[in-house]
Amino acid sequence: MYHYTDGGLRNVWLVNGFEIKPTPFGEAISFHDIDGLTQAICTALTEKSGKLTGAEFRYIRSGGMLLSQPSLGKLVGIDGQSIARWEKTGSVPRWADKLIRLLYCARVQGNEPICRVIERINTVERMVTQKIVIQEERGRWSPTILDDLAVDAAA
Repeated sequence: MYHYTDGGLRNVWLVNGFEIKPTPFGEAISFHDIDGLTQAICTALTEKSGKLTGAEFRYIRSGGMLLSQPSLGKLVGIDGQSIARWEKTGSVPRWADKLIRLLYCARVQGNEPICRVIERINTVERMVTQKIVIQEERGRWSPTILDDLAVDAAA
């Protein structure tokens, strides 16, 4: 079995669905259907008894819902620093624990109002972090709008 520790998780073990590959820098792990794996982990976390750890909360927020700390803060009416503190210290308030589970389940089950709100918050955040890159080719300027991830990859 493979101990899956992505995102600081400590309690996830994979029986299969991965390959260990040698590289010049040591072994690398390749996962089959990473989106399906993320969804399975998030679903298991929402169904687990007991309180979520800070790492588990972060995994659902970032991997399962694709929300940043400030975005989740906007969604629930608090600042992103509070969410960062919960994740770092592991002291997630009971209401936030229940709410993140509920929001994740509603999103996965296709609840339209929840999906629209989450997508709108993600869209607004992407617009704030976009960069406009202008390139001149054969005497003509052309603009491209990139998010931060695309800019980092292009650099």
